[in-house]
Amino acid sequence: MVHIAILDGGNSNVPQTQLALDIRFNLARFPNCILLTRVGQFYESYFDQAPEVARLLDIKLTSRRWGGSRVHMCGFPLVHLDRHLKVLVSQSKRFVALCEEFKVPDGFERRVVRIVTPGTLIDESFLNHYENNYLVAISTGDSEAAGLAWIDVSTGEFFSQSSTIGELQNDLARISPQRTNKNHPLHHILGDDFSSITSYTSFDNEVIPSPTDGVPASTTSISYGQDELAAVRLLTSFLRTHLLETMPNLPAPVHQTFETKMQIDSHTIAALEIKRVIRDGGVKGSLLSTIKRTVTRSGTRLLSRWLCSPSTSLPEVHARQELVALFKRRPHLRADLTAILRCIGDVTRIVQKLMFRRGDISDLVAMRETIQAWISIRERVFLEVEQAKVESEESVLNWACILGLMDRMVNMEQLATLIGSAISDMEKLPNDTSSEFDDGEEGRLPPEDTVAFIGQYDARRGDLVFSFSPVLQGLHQRLNELHDAQQKLEKLLQGQFNVPSLTLRANPQHGPHVHIAKVRRDGPRFEASDAIPISRSKTTSTYFLKEWSQLGSEIIDTQNQLFLAERSALEDLRNEVNAHAASLRRNASLIDELDVLMGFADLAHEMNFVRPTLSDEQVTFVLKFTIFHVANGRHPTVEMGLFRQGRTFTPNTVLLSPLSRLHIITGPNMSGKSSLLRQSALIVILAQVGSFVPADNAHIGIVDAVFTRVGAKDDLYRDRSTFMVEMLETAEILKRATDKSMVIMDEVGRGTTIKDGVAIAFATAWHLYRVNQCRTLFATHFHEVADMLGYREDKNAPADGEGVDEKGNAFPFIKFFCTGIDKFEDGRFSYSHRLRPGVNRDSHGIEVAQMAGIPLKTVNVASRVLKWMGSQEQHWLSSSDHLRILGSDLMRRSEAETDPTGT
Repeated sequence: MVHIAILDGGNSNVPQTQLALDIRFNLARFPNCILLTRVGQFYESYFDQAPEVARLLDIKLTSRRWGGSRVHMCGFPLVHLDRHLKVLVSQSKRFVALCEEFKVPDGFERRVVRIVTPGTLIDESFLNHYENNYLVAISTGDSEAAGLAWIDVSTGEFFSQSSTIGELQNDLARISPQRTNKNHPLHHILGDDFSSITSYTSFDNEVIPSPTDGVPASTTSISYGQDELAAVRLLTSFLRTHLLETMPNLPAPVHQTFETKMQIDSHTIAALEIKRVIRDGGVKGSLLSTIKRTVTRSGTRLLSRWLCSPSTSLPEVHARQELVALFKRRPHLRADLTAILRCIGDVTRIVQKLMFRRGDISDLVAMRETIQAWISIRERVFLEVEQAKVESEESVLNWACILGLMDRMVNMEQLATLIGSAISDMEKLPNDTSSEFDDGEEGRLPPEDTVAFIGQYDARRGDLVFSFSPVLQGLHQRLNELHDAQQKLEKLLQGQFNVPSLTLRANPQHGPHVHIAKVRRDGPRFEASDAIPISRSKTTSTYFLKEWSQLGSEIIDTQNQLFLAERSALEDLRNEVNAHAASLRRNASLIDELDVLMGFADLAHEMNFVRPTLSDEQVTFVLKFTIFHVANGRHPTVEMGLFRQGRTFTPNTVLLSPLSRLHIITGPNMSGKSSLLRQSALIVILAQVGSFVPADNAHIGIVDAVFTRVGAKDDLYRDRSTFMVEMLETAEILKRATDKSMVIMDEVGRGTTIKDGVAIAFATAWHLYRVNQCRTLFATHFHEVADMLGYREDKNAPADGEGVDEKGNAFPFIKFFCTGIDKFEDGRFSYSHRLRPGVNRDSHGIEVAQMAGIPLKTVNVASRVLKWMGSQEQHWLSSSDHLRILGSDLMRRSEAETDPTGT
């Protein structure tokens, strides 16, 4: 936090200018913010904040004389605002108060119009267009209950839900906020993963936005919890005090419930690398990056949300699958619609920009083009339906899903026509006039909407212009005539005095003036009788010329009138778009779904994915059980990585049924156990977001939650060792998993002694089998656990890997599988990633150590230890004397091997 020293008003050295007083007032009003004050064409920082701002932005720190003393200051041009906000807000996590200046009759008025925070970005250039930028408010009461409210200010998407203290970390991992606000200390609960927390207290008079037509139908009968209501009020209050003059009207928050959503906790999102990879935190290599085939920004954001909250509603999943199947069957339709989607703008963010009164003509053009693209999509779909009717009656029956989606779209053609009639193309101004109205030698123009010198407005803006009113059309015609007169006068003067470098310009310092660029050559020849010299340098000179002064002033006046008229027209169009905001957002959300589902079809075609069969029926066999059967399943991300290396992925079949609801999987390191576990969980997630899956075929009973215990890292922030983190995650799984959940566990108990590890691993498997009764894949190096769970290697053991006998095994519904290593005569070996029935009692850790480059002498010592332990069966576990003798013997052998005399 920046500490600000407010100067004493009674000190004679304190500057008393209006600018200084405004700055000191705002510093006192926003003590937790970095204050950037607009002065002409610059944003500037003063007093004790200036050194900090200069250091963070790597800009020059200077000073100015004010009130009899010098004060620190630094600044940068307006055009660099986004670049520096990225450093201050996005990287340094600072709050920035933007103080703008406004023209008033007696000078300028300066006021803070907005506080920029990581969670209140609107349209800054560094805003990630492919991810939501959520701001979250958390409210907690005296009990374990909590309420959440979150909003993406850049899109207007507003949600709320009830939660608990224990679920906060999982909720935040799913939401992925930029900054968290709360009315209760939560650092100890959330830890270093969510350390960016701001304490904030809401005002009592904040009112929750009432439901509007734009709110999804699921919120028409909302039942908010008390903590949820408090979180909404907190978030609304925070926005009002930070967005200030840019605060838009908020829709009613969409109340989130999780009866129809798969629960995925924060550990699982990280371990499965759904959105980011563990290695470097980047997106490349994640599930999202692997399966992404969307072409719109908003479609990508929707895909990300779906992957973290898959559906458990069979009708919803089946509807998505129908669309994916339809697009997969018709690649020509998919290609045509994809081409149209590429013309679609980010409507939700454009609408929000316009509501913030920040959108410009280019946004309106993008809106018009997007609506036209929506119309084209409908027309293309209906054309395909007509063609299908001709082809066969049967195929038409499969179109209900996409026709239903098209019917839900609102016809926005009238709005597109209005925008199109208001904005037309025009040619850019000639090159020789594009710089006639410059910024002046000092480059410090006042705001363009407060002064008359805005002649560069048209040229810089581009080739778009309002033309939908007679007033605007008349002003444009008049301006064109004046520019023609300017060009004629300029050519006349150049020819009359033979001065090629003569141009007619205007700036705030000199007003309309004659500018001669090559004064040594052309200056002496310019001898107009009514020309009055204004300034002269070694290379240029400027003159006042009455004829040009009158014409130039008329141009400036006309441009000023045109600017005001266009600003009024822009405001009218903004209001028109805002009036249709609900319908625009509705259509945008439907097109986002279309984009995601067409992407799934592309993925299925490209990667040979198949449509899974999903059901919520529980097979009754001693107990209720939902099946999981994936034939030759593949890990989508690993397969893509191998494909790019020219290698193939080894598929595996997994059948979790009432007769085998828990699989014990053993095998060497690097033999694919972890990939098998993860791919099974990822296949479930893909299936329940509506995608096809990487397998030959799949039948999946609906999964209400996916839990993982894979990998390990310590949590030093909360003083937790690696093993403690592992146990905490295991405890959560054992407490929360239901008979409809899916659990994958990898190496439970490895962070402690062998005895403790075996005990914990067995007890965990027992609890999952006996209490949770969920579908479980359990990988372990402790083959002793397999023996404790009833595995037998005798000839009477069933051939399919079920380690039971026919006379009442205590664990009849467990199966045992393993991977292995294929060794060759020359000592080489390769991993066999294919699952086979049985238990592998050799982890082949020595081979992995050798592959990693462990010195050969070290490998030899390890081999001797392993050989001795194998010969001792399990006696070495409890015999310290034997182990001491072994260590001494190995040391003597190693010394003998290194003694050159051999003694």
